[in-house]
Amino acid sequence: MKEAPSKLKLEDLTTSNPAMARCLQLAALAAKSDVPVVLLGETGTGKTLLAHAIHNSSARARRPFIAFNASAISDTLLESQLFGHERGAFTGAQQSLKGKFELAHGGTIFLDEISEMSPLAQVKILRVLEYGEFERLGSERMLKTNARIICASNCSLRERVRLAKFREDLYHRLNGLTLLIPPLRERLEELPALIAAELKAAGLSEGKKITSIHPEAMDRLLRHQWRGNLRELSHTVRTMTLFCNGSVVLPEHVIFSPDLQNDRDSAAVPKAASTLVDNGEERDRDTDLSLDGAIQRHVRSVYAQANHNQRRAAKLLGISRSTLARYLKSLPKSETKQSEK
Repeated sequence: MKEAPSKLKLEDLTTSNPAMARCLQLAALAAKSDVPVVLLGETGTGKTLLAHAIHNSSARARRPFIAFNASAISDTLLESQLFGHERGAFTGAQQSLKGKFELAHGGTIFLDEISEMSPLAQVKILRVLEYGEFERLGSERMLKTNARIICASNCSLRERVRLAKFREDLYHRLNGLTLLIPPLRERLEELPALIAAELKAAGLSEGKKITSIHPEAMDRLLRHQWRGNLRELSHTVRTMTLFCNGSVVLPEHVIFSPDLQNDRDSAAVPKAASTLVDNGEERDRDTDLSLDGAIQRHVRSVYAQANHNQRRAAKLLGISRSTLARYLKSLPKSETKQSEK
C-alpha cells in the first residue's frame, strides 16, 4: 500500500526522471534547514505530498504539519483561520480558536495556492515571517510562533509580482528555495511504476487482486496527456479498478475524466509514449504511431526494466512467454541477447 502523506519521507520517493531527481535533491537540502520553501507545479503534481515528505524528513518531523489552502476565502475568515480569534471577535465567534500558525508552532505550516492570497493577508504573512509574531483576531496580546513555512503555487510568484498581484517583499521572504515539480507528461517514463503503485493501492482498497494490465489498456494510459497529473492518474486507476472484474485490466476498463477525454489521442506531448526510456537513457523518437507500434514500444520498455529477463517481463506484462517472444522478434539483437531466462 502507498505511504500515507502523514508518514511519507523523501527516501520513499524515487524517480528515473532527471528533472524530478533534481527536485528531490533540492528537497533533501530543504529538509536539512528551516529556510522557507516554494513548491511550483501544475495542479495535481503532488506539491502537498512533497511538502509532507520534506517535513517528515526534517528535524521538525515530530512536531505538527498544518496545511492551509489560501485561495477563495474572505480576509476575515482567512485571518481567523491563520491567526485564530478570541471569543466575541466577530459575529458567531462563540469561543476562542487557535489559528494555524499557533497550531504549527515548532513544526511546519503549508500554505497552498499562496499566489491567490489577498493583499491584506499577504501583509499579515509578511509580519509573521519578519518578526515571528502575530495577534489573534480580537486580541491585543502578541503571540510567538516558530513554524517553518512551505508554500505552493501553480503559477510563477515572480510573474505575480510583475503583475502587481503579489508583494515583492513577501516574495523575497518566501523565496528561500524554489522547487519546480515537472508535470507528469514530461516524465512519462515513470508511468508504468506509478500505475503499478496506484493499482496495488486501489486493489487493496476495493478488495480486488489485479495482477496485470492488458497491453492495449497500457497503451491507452501511456498515450494520455495527463493534464490533471498525479491526481488524475490516481482517479483513473481507481476507476478502472472499480470496473475490472477479473485479474487483468482490459482496454474498456480505462475511462478518463470527461473534460479530458479529447486529450487521449493527442500526440502533442513533450515526451510521448514514442520516447520511452530504457535504463535511464532516452531513445530516438519512433515515428510509428500505430497501435501495434505503441504496444511494441511498451513491451520494449518493460523488457528493459526487467533487466532483459523474459520470465520476469512476461509476468509484468501479464502475457505468456511465447507471446512475449513474438514481440521480441522485432527487436534488435543487442536488446534481446542479455538474458533468455
